[in-house]
Amino acid sequence: MSNSIVIFGASGDLTSRKLIPAIYNLFHKKRLPADTRIIGSARSKFTHEEFCAKLRETTKQFAGESFEDACWAEFSQSIFYQAGDMEQQADYQRLAKTLEDMEGGQEATRLYYLATAPRFYAPAIAGLGKAGMADESHGKRRVVIEKPFGTDLATAKELNIEVHQFFDESQVYRIDHYLGKETVQNIMILRFANTIFEPVWNRNYVDHVQITVAEEVPVGRRGGYYESAGILRDMFQNHLLQLLMVTAMEAPARYRADSVRDEKVKVLQAVRPMNGKDFALDTLRGQYKGYRQEQDVNPQSQTATYAAIKLWVDNWRWQGVPFYLRSGKAMSCRTSQIVIQFRQPPHLIFQTNKRVQVQSNRLVLQVQPNEGIQLHFQTKVPDAGMEMRLTDLDFSFRREFNHELPEAYERLLLDVMTGDASLFARADEVERAWTIMDPIMQAWNSPAAPELFQYEQGLWGPEEACQWMADQGRDWFDSCPVLR
Repeated sequence: MSNSIVIFGASGDLTSRKLIPAIYNLFHKKRLPADTRIIGSARSKFTHEEFCAKLRETTKQFAGESFEDACWAEFSQSIFYQAGDMEQQADYQRLAKTLEDMEGGQEATRLYYLATAPRFYAPAIAGLGKAGMADESHGKRRVVIEKPFGTDLATAKELNIEVHQFFDESQVYRIDHYLGKETVQNIMILRFANTIFEPVWNRNYVDHVQITVAEEVPVGRRGGYYESAGILRDMFQNHLLQLLMVTAMEAPARYRADSVRDEKVKVLQAVRPMNGKDFALDTLRGQYKGYRQEQDVNPQSQTATYAAIKLWVDNWRWQGVPFYLRSGKAMSCRTSQIVIQFRQPPHLIFQTNKRVQVQSNRLVLQVQPNEGIQLHFQTKVPDAGMEMRLTDLDFSFRREFNHELPEAYERLLLDVMTGDASLFARADEVERAWTIMDPIMQAWNSPAAPELFQYEQGLWGPEEACQWMADQGRDWFDSCPVLR
């Protein structure tokens, strides 16, 4: 069976920087299904040759060392372009006819990728549906929708209703590139394919969990977008909650899409709702100095560029274990990491310097950029009595496997083509995530909003965030990079 990948918004950055380089790399690795064609669609007027020439330059730049002229020459024979307006129904009819001609009337799997601004999601879904392009009588039809999926619970529900008018939920792939990262998938392997971690992965041994997604760069030219989004919509509702789910979920009975996604949704269902004073006690917001001078930013802006949130997962495994989620712009470095902080030993029998607190064991899962795992534990310092020092064992993906990790989009695009939805968000998962974030956003936009703390660029956020943790008897794990 042949495959057609239709990319709407094909003249945009996502297509040139991520999607085409990922598809090219799959072709280079001989993993792209045979007889696969790529059809770009956008309002720009390109010929096939002009479109291919444009993509050749960007693919050469972003595909890495795998780019080869001969390989691209062969790959580009399967790239086509057809101009179209996503708000004109006649253009969907023309595209449907083009696809039918290319497929020769035979059964084919089609992947519709909406690499567009979110405001075009609903028109594109309706256009595809009305043109009969969601019908599966002549092969599978799948639609990929980028984040953000809605801007709050109400808009997410509305978009789900619009999508389900034309596509069954089994045809919908809501993509979050974080779940395509090798290190995120490796969390499941670490937990469920090894016997030494899962027995201590619970409230009896874990004191707390920290999930950090820090960005070194400021908002820059994205000020207009960021003013409407803020840190909660930009990072928490999607990336951080995805990392929370993978960290806290129970083992599925089988590694199958619905089984995995069932367990992820159960985590969100167990998150304790915030109300009343919780918003002041369990959330903290900040803004880097200079944000209000960025392009298209309100000079009196109250938009948070940093947030720290404490969540509780009320189930048997995690009862009483706080999960600290934080993210920010213009921070010390770029890093995404999950820290499992274990409890102190119940009784320490060794004499230590009482002015120095003995650090407990810590497991650090580095998602990016130095992908790997680090275990911190106490050892004896040689020739120093019974003095202890925290040391580590570390595993680096690049050092162990001696090559660059694949781009997340490679794995995700291949999964869509093969029909594996394990790493994609389901409708109920998206809506449940918004039920957690919506009340916090509403509280932050109310007259009783918590104070917006300022912080210097290049730090780990506001100083008040450190004091917030200290008041709870804990410390942030501020280290970047983790692995050598």
